[in-house]
Amino acid sequence: MKTYQVDENGYYGEFGGAYVPEILHQCVENLQKKYLEVLESDSFKQEFNQLLRDYVGRPSPLYLAKRLSEKYGCKIYLKREDLNHTGAHKINNTIGQILLARRMGKTRIIAETGAGQHGVATATVCALMNMECIVYMGKTDVERQYINVQKMKMLGATVVPVTSGNMTLKDATNEAIRDWCCHPSNTYYIIGSTVGPHPYPDMVARLQSVISEEIKKQLLEQEGRDYPDYLIACVGGGSNAAGTIYHFIDDERVKIVLAEAGGLGITTGKSAATIQLGKKGIIHGARTLVMQNEDGQIEEPYSISAGLDYPGIGPIHANLSETHRATILAVNDEEALEAAFCLTRIEGIIPALESAHALGALPKLKFKPEDVVVLTVSGRGDKDMETYINYKLTMDN
Repeated sequence: MKTYQVDENGYYGEFGGAYVPEILHQCVENLQKKYLEVLESDSFKQEFNQLLRDYVGRPSPLYLAKRLSEKYGCKIYLKREDLNHTGAHKINNTIGQILLARRMGKTRIIAETGAGQHGVATATVCALMNMECIVYMGKTDVERQYINVQKMKMLGATVVPVTSGNMTLKDATNEAIRDWCCHPSNTYYIIGSTVGPHPYPDMVARLQSVISEEIKKQLLEQEGRDYPDYLIACVGGGSNAAGTIYHFIDDERVKIVLAEAGGLGITTGKSAATIQLGKKGIIHGARTLVMQNEDGQIEEPYSISAGLDYPGIGPIHANLSETHRATILAVNDEEALEAAFCLTRIEGIIPALESAHALGALPKLKFKPEDVVVLTVSGRGDKDMETYINYKLTMDN
């Protein structure tokens, strides 16, 4: 049977693999050998599921958004990842990875973060498990996500502002990889998305697959069938999207729509629409689509959303695009902001700017009245209030 899941060598079609410096070869190989054995063990599953239930607050609701459904002429369900502890889907992954790190005897945790949600989720599980935590974050993001930085510090993490490049997610990831190279024996790197060398894309997708597992059960209860007609999610690196589609990826009845950050528009040079603009290349240890110039130098991405501001894309999504399994839409800053205000006004839910890009895809699609659509609200908008306030001020003037 044709599958869009990872193969035994860590590839999704021609994307993926593990392209790492010699010094990290052993670390990555140990992880490749160990991760499935741990993730599939009964003791891991029991601890992971108990924490997801009692600590994170899962299952997250699948909410039929009646007024939003009326607006778009179909049935729209929102998968409420914004209601998780720490305010986003990121915690699903960090809990799983820290349990793995502990079973591998690691004592020091590092992470990269853009919007700060993964940083907060990592700092949270490190506090829970009493582990040292260092989070790398671009200086630009440190400034635009001030509250999340304070949360990480309050949780006991060390936040390291990164001043190379345009001081955003890519640069934070570079620094985290450098750190890992310097401390390979005691350090575990919790990657926050479906990016990086194999086994990270597959491991993160598996840990996030709790999202689609719940969608199946919840749709069966509410609709009498366990699959939707459409799944919609935003993609930066792509972990909430991977989790949303995981159990439906090979079910061709389900249409997959991924919304990436168009920035100021894909022709403006100020965009983070990697799937539309990227060429095949290698970034942070995986072969995928990368925004790069003729010489193979990384082009600086731009998005109003710190969490989507990445010049690569998870190999799982590069393959979905290449094989035309998914429809990829670029949603611009303006469209995302409008979609955020629309959801807030008609459903009383303030979404994260990342999730607002998924909402911004709705006007670009044509639905039938009987269509069942599931859209993942990957995080809540607390961290983006300043951006929303500024947008509102400019609109009011």
